[in-house]
Amino acid sequence: MSDPDDSLALAEYAPGSAAVLTDAERWPTMDAAGAARLDRWRRHPAAPDWVHATGDRLTAEMVERTRRPLPTDGWLEEHLGAARNLLAYRGLGDLAALTDFPPITRQHLVDDLAAFVPLDADLDRMLHGTSSGSTGAALLIPDDVEEVARGFHLMVSLVRAQGIDWSPDGERFAVASVVFQRQAFTYVSLVSGFAHRAMARLNLDTGAWRRPGDRVAFLRDADPQVISGHPTSLAELLQPELRGVLRPLALFSGAMALSGPLRADLEEAYGCPVFDVYGLHETRPIAVRTDDGPFRVLDRRAHVEVLDAEGTVVPEGEVGEITVTAGENPLLPLVRYRTGDTGRLVRFADGGIGIADLEGRENTVFLAADGRRIPCVDLTQQLQTHGARGWSIEQAADGSVDARIVGGDADAVERVLSALLGRDVDVRRYERPIELGEGKPRRYRSAAG
Repeated sequence: MSDPDDSLALAEYAPGSAAVLTDAERWPTMDAAGAARLDRWRRHPAAPDWVHATGDRLTAEMVERTRRPLPTDGWLEEHLGAARNLLAYRGLGDLAALTDFPPITRQHLVDDLAAFVPLDADLDRMLHGTSSGSTGAALLIPDDVEEVARGFHLMVSLVRAQGIDWSPDGERFAVASVVFQRQAFTYVSLVSGFAHRAMARLNLDTGAWRRPGDRVAFLRDADPQVISGHPTSLAELLQPELRGVLRPLALFSGAMALSGPLRADLEEAYGCPVFDVYGLHETRPIAVRTDDGPFRVLDRRAHVEVLDAEGTVVPEGEVGEITVTAGENPLLPLVRYRTGDTGRLVRFADGGIGIADLEGRENTVFLAADGRRIPCVDLTQQLQTHGARGWSIEQAADGSVDARIVGGDADAVERVLSALLGRDVDVRRYERPIELGEGKPRRYRSAAG
């Protein structure tokens, strides 16, 4: 529960500070059973303080449309046609083909987001979400209500493709989105296209709950069918008191790199698939995997290229920057958006496209004592081999290396990193990813490479 004397408290996280719509506006199709369900969870004796109130705003026609993915036949040419009319591309000459469009970055959106929103956009369908980013300023993203709802049904289709029947089940939450941070937006809502079953955004930090034991009591009653979060928050699900009450059909991880050992621990704890989703708020989900192999690019309106520093497409199989043309969100039709992430494109046996050696936000190179340049992917392989669930490795300008790992064999990690870099590496071991810091802590930094 929030402390009125907390000097670190932020006004935007005060309960109810952003509520502006009525329930009838948030859920146009809500029936009496849905209203009673919503009221129950709002008033649950173990519920946290609900900071925010939000609904999907879907009419009956919208609910039906969002159950189906957008068609992909011919979408790219249609998408480029819409992009040519954006203010951002006025005066740039002939943009006949995809490669005629200059790559853009997050900074372009920060500098002039409106230039990338279609002039004929239906702003009555707009929600807004904040993307804090890992390397740049916060960005307010215009979200389309149908596209957001369609994202839920993408999750449903991925789970069902694993042979799991994810359908409304009594009063169980459809999904719980979990974070682990000092302050966070929390809310309870309904999924109109899933028989008005409840969902919630929850902060697993124990300080976010009114009384000791409320976190466990609420999650036991909510019994979410699916839980989504980032590795730091999902790692909290390994705490014994949560393992004893949760029984998810599937887990979804996003926003940060999920290590192989953490995924394996979650699979063992819950006996369910863990979907590792690659995407950005700006682009929406791009690719997914459920093992340690390449991410499979999803069959949706997303076209992936890999570019070098000059913006030239590199041959398939070579490492470069993941660049995405994204057409799922009609309010933000992006063309050749540099993600800041590195990887290489590969082919699956069935012809599908994959992203291998994905390193989010960094293509960091470390400097060995003998002058060799060691790519961070080499460190990732060793860290995962020896059981690390998460890590932060920093090299100073003088070449010295400081390593912090979560879980794993610290002695083995110290031994292999020292051998790899040809210099002594100091390794400190922690039990939980949150001890590396809130948000999206950088996995790698080097001032020497």
